Amino acid sequence: MFFLKKHWLIISILILSAFFRLFQIQDYMEFLGDQGRDVVIARDFLKNGNLFFIGPQTSIGNMYLGPYYYYLFVVPGLILFNFSPIGPAIIIALLGVLTVYLVYFVSKTWFSTSTAYICSFLYAISPVVIKYSNFSWNPNIMPLFALIFIYFLINKKIYLATLAFIFALNSHYLALLLLPIGLIIWLFNRTSFKSLLISLVIFIISLTPQILFDLKHHGQNFNAITTFFSQRETTVNLKAYKAIPELYPLFTQINTRLLSGKNIIFGQIISIIFIVSLIYVLYIQFKSKKINKYFIYLILWNLIGLIGLALYKQHIYDHYFGFIFPAVFILFGYLISHFPKIIIFMILIPLTIFSLLENPLRWPAPKQLATTTSIIDSIISSSAGKPFNLALLAKMNYDPGYRYILAEKKALVKLLPEITTQLYVICEPFQIDCQPINNPEWSIAAFGWAKIDSQWEINGIKIFKLIPNTSGR
Repeated sequence: MFFLKKHWLIISILILSAFFRLFQIQDYMEFLGDQGRDVVIARDFLKNGNLFFIGPQTSIGNMYLGPYYYYLFVVPGLILFNFSPIGPAIIIALLGVLTVYLVYFVSKTWFSTSTAYICSFLYAISPVVIKYSNFSWNPNIMPLFALIFIYFLINKKIYLATLAFIFALNSHYLALLLLPIGLIIWLFNRTSFKSLLISLVIFIISLTPQILFDLKHHGQNFNAITTFFSQRETTVNLKAYKAIPELYPLFTQINTRLLSGKNIIFGQIISIIFIVSLIYVLYIQFKSKKINKYFIYLILWNLIGLIGLALYKQHIYDHYFGFIFPAVFILFGYLISHFPKIIIFMILIPLTIFSLLENPLRWPAPKQLATTTSIIDSIISSSAGKPFNLALLAKMNYDPGYRYILAEKKALVKLLPEITTQLYVICEPFQIDCQPINNPEWSIAAFGWAKIDSQWEINGIKIFKLIPNTSGR
């Protein structure tokens, strides 16, 4: 009882964060091509013993991440939840709650309890953070391991920091932007060069699966990474000064998305408050000659992150900020904690309102897993126990999610080039026109001349049953 009374506020924040991430997770979680791909690979490993040496493919560059996200998060999720795709999503949601606590713990350790409450509360209710905490996707573990990496590095636990960095890098290659701030911390902490060499050996050993993959596939991944950084017309700009014009727009974008509940006007206001308070706190610390090193590390973490992202020539998506999620909240919380309480509340109240207005739970659940399952059930029923082929027409999706459910239900779906007498075409009519007849999609074209035998719709997604057209055109 004493424990609850003493820690009631952080317990309340953690309960709130758990509710936002776990409530009806089976309906709110994303279950599209990437999630289907992940569970297909993990299921194949568990049921057929097929080892894999690479992880998810990156969105550009034809590069592959390491396999540890699959082994440590997707595989255990399937085991614990009897091969349900909900399992990995729940694990990610729990890691999201753990990240909220670590934001509190680190903020309290570095600064104060009041700062920790502000940081963890804002992190718990941020709609963008919540969005990337309730479904299984490799970038979603980045904030947790980025924070662990920085924390251990500052505490001179360099081997644990190395492990955290390995997991972060297996989440997304943007983890490379953690290296400059990591190097700065290492230099200021004066950690031995020997420990750095040992950490480098640990890191190289962690690359063993990818090295084995490249040996088998003629250096495919290494060549792709080399091409990405050497042919930079549409990828990255290595001239740091080119980032300067993009810094403030990117800074306001991050604050708008993470702190102000996506409200653009208030995001601009928060950005101004951020800068003014940053200058003020820097001034009083330099004037008093009491410089908080954690404060400086946070500034550098944010600044290096901004510069790195500003040098990227493609569109910046919200999940790209993952490696600085914790840094943004902790730094902002620390800065406003210097204000009088009335000012703090005047800032927190609109932040809370805008965040809650954009909370994902305010919108109807997309029920992607339930819809996928219903579609597969309807196809199995229509197939009358006979083998069939499957095709998907979609602009923003691909078919592993459907194929995973088919495999779990032991359906008689046949992969091309084996042709059956019935082809089911699933068409997600979002930004495309559903025309399965004479469609150039290979999985449809390979079926040959066909006609529509029947069609139906489930939650806005159309399903066509095609059979051979023996009369030609």
